[in-house]
Amino acid sequence: MKVTNHESLRTAVGDLMPQAIDTLTSYVRIPSVAAQNQGIPEAVQFVVELLEGTGGEARVLNDLGGNPVIYGFFPAGKNGAPDKTLLFYNHYDVQPPEPFDEWKTEPFEATEIDGILYGRGVADNKADLIVRLTAIQALHESEGGLPCNVKFMIEGEEEVGSPNLLPYLEKYTELFQADACIWEFGNKDEKERVSMVAGIKGMAYMELICESADIDLHSSMGAYVDNAAWRLVHALTSMKNGKNEILVEGFYDDIIPPTAEQLEVVESLPFEEDALKEMNGLKRPLITEALGKDPRIAMVFEPTMTICGLESGYYGEGSKTVLPKRAMAKVDCRLVPGQDPKKVVQSIRRHLDKHGYTDVEVRALNSQRAYRSDFSHPFIAQVVETAKEAYGTEIIMAPNHAGTGPMYDIGNRLKLPIVSTGVGWASSKVHAPNESIRLNDFEQGTVHMAYLLKAFGHPKK
Repeated sequence: MKVTNHESLRTAVGDLMPQAIDTLTSYVRIPSVAAQNQGIPEAVQFVVELLEGTGGEARVLNDLGGNPVIYGFFPAGKNGAPDKTLLFYNHYDVQPPEPFDEWKTEPFEATEIDGILYGRGVADNKADLIVRLTAIQALHESEGGLPCNVKFMIEGEEEVGSPNLLPYLEKYTELFQADACIWEFGNKDEKERVSMVAGIKGMAYMELICESADIDLHSSMGAYVDNAAWRLVHALTSMKNGKNEILVEGFYDDIIPPTAEQLEVVESLPFEEDALKEMNGLKRPLITEALGKDPRIAMVFEPTMTICGLESGYYGEGSKTVLPKRAMAKVDCRLVPGQDPKKVVQSIRRHLDKHGYTDVEVRALNSQRAYRSDFSHPFIAQVVETAKEAYGTEIIMAPNHAGTGPMYDIGNRLKLPIVSTGVGWASSKVHAPNESIRLNDFEQGTVHMAYLLKAFGHPKK
């Protein structure tokens, strides 16, 4: 499909870039960290004013607990298709900025250096909201109106697992109903290919806690007193062996196997192992080597079990000879379609009990199910084709991403295809210090959203 007559639209986007960058800079200044309960009212007010200032309707939904969910609506223009609606999902909350000493700029001051804009939340996911609103503005200016209806769902708890989103979806299903959805993120890879996904993995996130005494003891008592840290380490080792095989009975139950088409797509995805190792400074071989697996297959289709953090005893400067009274591990399991997070947590509880670790507490923190769109849906191809024209480079579309978000709740409730695409790049360092986007990607991503909206409202026959 070749979309034509876009020159004026691309020009309109270019003319709007200085204003869009200024808006993004103001947005990044708001430290909207959900995990630390910072900046949430300020972010809500900013987003509402932004939606209304772009000519849309804004509504703050805050009657069901948690941080507010913002609804936005822009109607189709007089020459648009009022029976077609595209939904954009975004979030206004960001990750905590720590550790501060690893930032080379102020995390909440968007700072441009050599065409790269640094700041917490700039890639995840504040720039993508500005991109989508700027595309709407460009269409109004160059086309005289929107080619379809546009809705926004902008929440404020994505970075803490969206624990309160589902009740809003259940109550306001009709309000958010649409024909298709563009998700919050995406990036160019190390070879400048645009990477998109049509699904996402789920998650079961939990704490494993072991207590062996009321107080920390002198380490000499390790001759006869059990050690909470060692006991927790042994419990963790019972769940995953040295080859990184997950040993929990029932963990893999209910997994929906990939189709032949999905396998073929994933096996054709590029995977730059050397570039991956160099970019991240990897010190060990990929664990898929020992397992004899294709890392692409593992990344997309297989669940994981990861120790995200360990805490016990003394870990300050110098030595302190203690026998820790308590040990805690944070563990996340990335899940694939078919897996139920609650069942996964239950299987871990049963495993620990069976192996004699009844004293190890399992405390579930948050959970989300995996979601995968119908890969044959015409919307998938439409997103790819408009991206080809906007970016002029190779487009990679995968069945699902290895990360997690509330896509299942939205896709399952609204019954629509979802594609995630955004303006990050291979060195965006999302969730890490020095998070960034490139301004050229920011402009190209805006062009893509404008092209997509036009094609969505007026598809080629």
